[in-house]
Amino acid sequence: MAYTGTICTENEIALMAGENVDSTGDTEANHNDLVAQAESYLSILMRFNVTDNYAAMDADYKRIFSEWGARYAAVALIAYNMAGFTSRVEAEDMISIHLHRMEEIEKIVKDKKQETFITP
Repeated sequence: MAYTGTICTENEIALMAGENVDSTGDTEANHNDLVAQAESYLSILMRFNVTDNYAAMDADYKRIFSEWGARYAAVALIAYNMAGFTSRVEAEDMISIHLHRMEEIEKIVKDKKQETFITP
């Protein structure tokens, strides 16, 4: 199986998940599923097919979608098994930080003023 995500790379997911994420859940198959979920969510949120139109998208939008997708996957991977973190609080803090940033990104992409900015 090969990695099939469009909006973010496995390296970006690893960066967001951190070094203590459980390797049992941190698999390519799970990355594929989680990024597919992220892509679908963003497409529905935007009412714009992010995956199909990714190549034509403005570079800044690609980066912000990439960040959102990597953070989405990281939250699921961290929550999968928090035992590897120095404490449960550390893992929960990481999740909270990701969720906060994801909410901020959603505010930006839902702003109707951004519609003409998505594609060059």
